[in-house]
Amino acid sequence: MTPFGAKLRELRKAKAMSLKDLAQAIGVSSAYLSALEHGQRSRPSWYLIQRIIAHFNVIWDEAENLERLAALSHPRVTLDTSRLSPNACEMANRLSANIARLSQADIEEMLAIVKKY
Repeated sequence: MTPFGAKLRELRKAKAMSLKDLAQAIGVSSAYLSALEHGQRSRPSWYLIQRIIAHFNVIWDEAENLERLAALSHPRVTLDTSRLSPNACEMANRLSANIARLSQADIEEMLAIVKKY
């Protein structure tokens, strides 16, 4: 699940909406919406994000946060390490190979480090 998918599910559940009801309200299929929530689809378009914001009547900071989460929610990330140090290249490759085995605590610790930048 992506950060955007988790937030979308949170908004939907807070309003006690089914996938089908939300999908119909914002003009997408329930299959697409389910795949978006589960991180099986690419980031949503700006237009779709705006329809979600309008539907849930999300304002200001929360709307900006939703847009930020969408930007951070590409489920298949590609890194170009060609101009970085050997250590940076190794880190990217090790992370790619091992991310599924990291504990939630390890992920949160690493995320806290990279959020500083």
